[in-house]
Amino acid sequence: MIDPTAALAAINFNADGLVAAIAQQHDSGEVLMMAWMNREAVEETLRSGQVCYFSRSRRRLWRKGETSGQRQRLVEFLVDCDGDTLLLRVEQDGVACHTGHRSCFFTAVAAGGLTEVAPVVTPPEELYGK
Repeated sequence: MIDPTAALAAINFNADGLVAAIAQQHDSGEVLMMAWMNREAVEETLRSGQVCYFSRSRRRLWRKGETSGQRQRLVEFLVDCDGDTLLLRVEQDGVACHTGHRSCFFTAVAAGGLTEVAPVVTPPEELYGK
């Protein structure tokens, strides 16, 4: 459990009260996803050790893995030099992307257009029971 006071003082939340957060697998360096956090999500993440984001579409806290079981455990919480981006080094259970890919970054842009560069690991219907 980490007291979030110092982190909150170092973060420059945007006009909507949000800060960008990049999740990275702590041991491999793989970039998993980008999401948004508000003050409450930062506090919960630091206190619980389970990563929590703010869902802009649902307008509420989103506890990573709450419906899919694909949780993220916080290993290290870093704030960039401007305080406007967070890097969360995490231990990812299963896949990070709602599409069933390990990472949300599975589409490459090339001269010929878009190319999927990583396979689906877990079909979304298995993640969400649809």
